[in-house]
Amino acid sequence: MAKYLLLIYGDEQRWDAETAEERAAKDAGHRAFAAAAGPALLTGQELEPSATATTLRPTPTDGPFLETKEALGGFYVIEAADLDAALALAALLPELRSGHCGVEVRPIVEHG
Repeated sequence: MAKYLLLIYGDEQRWDAETAEERAAKDAGHRAFAAAAGPALLTGQELEPSATATTLRPTPTDGPFLETKEALGGFYVIEAADLDAALALAALLPELRSGHCGVEVRPIVEHG
């Protein structure tokens, strides 16, 4: 089984503006994703807002300062038989139904 990183990107302003009901529905969607993934789900976390990030370049700076309109909001690490299986699991994430988010699926290089 290969490991994949699922990176959840979206508009932080829209995440911040979610109502309690919208947040509860999204949380339920993540619980459903975790249940569907079962033991294939190795780990996952929601991230603090991008304003709390520190980006290391030749000189450290506060904030992400990346050339992107979307911020990284969270991630999962999963195991899947192949990319198609990883994409099928990623398609269950509730952010894909929000209209302002995307999920990047990247294989993890395993050494050894």
